[in-house]
Amino acid sequence: MALPILYSLRNCPYAMRARIAIYKSQQPIVLRDIVLSNKPEAMTIASPKATVPVLMLTESRQETCESEVGEQSGEIKQVIDESFDIMLWALNRADPDNLLHKSNSELLNEMLALISDFDVEFKVRLEAYKCAKRYHESTLIDCRVACEAYIQLLETRLIKHEFLFSTKESLADIALLPFIRQFARVERQWYLQSPYPNLQRWLNSYLQSPMFTKVMAKYPLWLESGEEVVFVGK
Repeated sequence: MALPILYSLRNCPYAMRARIAIYKSQQPIVLRDIVLSNKPEAMTIASPKATVPVLMLTESRQETCESEVGEQSGEIKQVIDESFDIMLWALNRADPDNLLHKSNSELLNEMLALISDFDVEFKVRLEAYKCAKRYHESTLIDCRVACEAYIQLLETRLIKHEFLFSTKESLADIALLPFIRQFARVERQWYLQSPYPNLQRWLNSYLQSPMFTKVMAKYPLWLESGEEVVFVGK
């Protein structure tokens, strides 16, 4: 079986959470690091929106039929180009840490709702906050306060237990992690003194983990090196 191919950008939060889920699932993939200023043609053909992450599920030459087919149609079985869908693909294949909490459908629905709120609402406010900081806009504090409404929700959860939904890690924790990391980096000094000690503890536990070190490892750019990196979790 040919390994799936993941086109990724090291610091993109969407690509980051896709890699985290793949790491957690222990599913081996071929990792191709790219830069958006030099996108591989194979990626843009597979996913016309041309943003990372893009996961291509492939089959080897031996697995294709003997009939004459083009290289793309003969080798690519499926393309997944939404980060959250890649996370679900990985964890539905293998979930050794039970991040999906499949035995508790109500809890899973709550997780999906929280992730949706952050993906749809918080991310817009986070981008405005980042822009206000970058361009020294007078709206910086207002933008931060808009983000804090969501950050406080997480702090309240983390007062009760180690992770967002219980004493055990969940899909929600790893889905939100890259965006909370971005929030913490906008005004670093303010964040370190902010009234969110439990959020800080939660984030630091990830940033200092072997998992995060592996997920954030720097590999040669694929188009420059041609090197195929096999990425697999613990």
